[in-house]
Amino acid sequence: MKKALSILLSVMLLFSLAACGAQASDTAMNGASADKNTSSAAPSMPMPAPEVGFDYAMPEETVSDSVSASGGTTTVSSTLPENVKMIYRGYLYLESTGFDAAVSGLEQLVAEMGGYFESSELNNYSPYRNAYYVVRVPSAQYQPFCGRVGQLAQVNSQRHTTENVSEAYYDTESRLVTQRTKLERLQELLAKADVMEDIITLESAIAETELQIERLTGTLRKYDALVDYATVEINLEEVYELTEQEQPVIGFGAKLVEAFKTGTNNFVDDLERFALRFARNWISRTISLVFWIVVIVIVVRLLRKKKDFSIFRRKKKEQAPPPPPANDKPEEK
Repeated sequence: MKKALSILLSVMLLFSLAACGAQASDTAMNGASADKNTSSAAPSMPMPAPEVGFDYAMPEETVSDSVSASGGTTTVSSTLPENVKMIYRGYLYLESTGFDAAVSGLEQLVAEMGGYFESSELNNYSPYRNAYYVVRVPSAQYQPFCGRVGQLAQVNSQRHTTENVSEAYYDTESRLVTQRTKLERLQELLAKADVMEDIITLESAIAETELQIERLTGTLRKYDALVDYATVEINLEEVYELTEQEQPVIGFGAKLVEAFKTGTNNFVDDLERFALRFARNWISRTISLVFWIVVIVIVVRLLRKKKDFSIFRRKKKEQAPPPPPANDKPEEK
């Protein structure tokens, strides 16, 4: 009985390995054909190290067309076959003079698109605020979302990337099916085993198989979350004045007039900034100004007293009668 179980277990493991190799080969061929039909001519960029729990080589990330101008429209996706698994990521760098309105509009837009904030951060350490958001929106709403964000604030730059994970996804799915089939057969053998050594061997194999099933299931869930919801990183800066965009080519006269206007505007802006800085610190600056005025007055008075005293001593010395001559002879009687 023990020898028969050992032979049966060996045959079953060989069959599982052969089935796994065949399914992986078929999946790779299907993934290659899908990639051939849906891949773009964009350059490849290296992906960061995969997260813990991913036991496969991540496919390369391809960068789609992007626009670095305010309000630009970016085409980041096309009509894809149903079996293609794509991950979309966007990086938007915005600036606005109405920071509160932009933040409120962004929150409303995310809720309207059916998304959510994965993380948010607000920095208020400088006179101007900065906000950083990681937003998840449904992949079908990714392009409309990026376009409407540009209406809330000025887009200084943006970058969009797409990642085709079809091959890795279906390979993981195939391995999961193989591991589940292997688990069922091991459980059937365990139910028939009556030798302690065989029972221990089968239980160890079952535990290892269950661990592989758990890891593969987690990988598929991670892929499903990334495929179903696109990730958009937004950096919003509060500014006093928006960054100038590129202007059309003009003549020398127009350039000279524009330069005078710019100089005047800069002078006015400098005065406004000075007034704002003084308003923020007017108490300390007033105290400092009064202190230095008092010091200057005291120093001036001391210098005047010293000067007047010197002049007085000089005049007094000049008005004193000269001493009698030392060689005067006594009068003769």
